[in-house]
Amino acid sequence: MPLLALPFPAIDPVLIEIGPFAIRWYALAYIFGLVLGWQYLRWLVRRPGWRLTPLAIDDLLLYVTLGVVLGGRLGYILFYRPEFYLSNPLEALAVWQGGMSFHGGLLGVVAASILFARRRRLPVLEVGDAIACAAPIGLFLGRLANFINGELWGRPSDVPWAMVFPGGGPQPRHPSQLYEAGLEGLLLFLVVTWLALRPRTPGSEGRLTGAFLIGYGIARSIAELFREPDAHLGFLLGGLTMGQLLSLPMVVIGILLVARSHAGARRASLERS
Repeated sequence: MPLLALPFPAIDPVLIEIGPFAIRWYALAYIFGLVLGWQYLRWLVRRPGWRLTPLAIDDLLLYVTLGVVLGGRLGYILFYRPEFYLSNPLEALAVWQGGMSFHGGLLGVVAASILFARRRRLPVLEVGDAIACAAPIGLFLGRLANFINGELWGRPSDVPWAMVFPGGGPQPRHPSQLYEAGLEGLLLFLVVTWLALRPRTPGSEGRLTGAFLIGYGIARSIAELFREPDAHLGFLLGGLTMGQLLSLPMVVIGILLVARSHAGARRASLERS
């Protein structure tokens, strides 16, 4: 291990505290992620080829917010700590203590998207395409909040930028939260936005959703190589982590959606000719 490591920037996880009332960076990450994603989608759906409207995006925001919060919390409880919450059910309500799962939030958003699309009589995959474009914004901010909280740190390392995290022991570790912010957030946002700015063709719904699922699954699986597995889970089947196991189905579903979108676009093109 190196004799020197980068000092961890000790940023107070609580931005403002007035008596029992506290505003945390983690909560702000969710709020700003939703607001920025909302405004981004209002701009995006004005481009040709979208049946969604800016007014519909306003309504979609509520559905997505509920899906992220409820699904993220329930996913963490079921995927990561079911035994603890079975023994301490009231702790499931203590969301201010942290404990959210992206994969659970994804399932919550899928359910919310289906409900929204049916009520609006819109194609489910077009709603999914829109959400896929905005999701990396929230992922980027969420991973930065994980870093500020000093949680979800990486594995021990001797790289020059390794850090000693509070609660992570004396060993310098990978700042894996920043790796995830770059891969799942910034890079994935650029890739999906590049695809979104290309002309939308009839029958191609699901292309952006599939690209997001593939991109996130690969990015998360790579980041998990540097991230310390959850202490109560460790390494699972074949030495994989829970994050990698949950990401594998995402990649498979993403490939199927991209293939479906290409076939649909080709079929629509033949019908027009």
